Amino acid sequence: MNEHSQILLPEAFLDLYRGRPGSARLVLPLAEVAARHELCEDLAQALTEHARAMLVGAHLAEDEVLRRCLAGLRAPEAGVSGAEAIWVVRRLAELLDWEQPQGPEFRPEVE
Repeated sequence: MNEHSQILLPEAFLDLYRGRPGSARLVLPLAEVAARHELCEDLAQALTEHARAMLVGAHLAEDEVLRRCLAGLRAPEAGVSGAEAIWVVRRLAELLDWEQPQGPEFRPEVE
């Protein structure tokens, strides 16, 4: 990624890579953060049809669909961190125009 890139990274995603709350400094190079964002955005987009199918086919409530997606994303083979998994599920809810998930499992762990 170069300085002339037109991709705008959401603040909520950038916050995942800030050393401390309120800091502008990222703990990874911007290009790496942008690559992680692209992966997470792609995951959220890819999960939309699967989530709709779970909602209708399995007769699950929206919040249960989101919980199950989060559980799958937390598996080591998913390739995302815990904080990224939460961001993906929150983005998925946004894409589907569902309410944002609530509950302790949807809050990043304090380190």
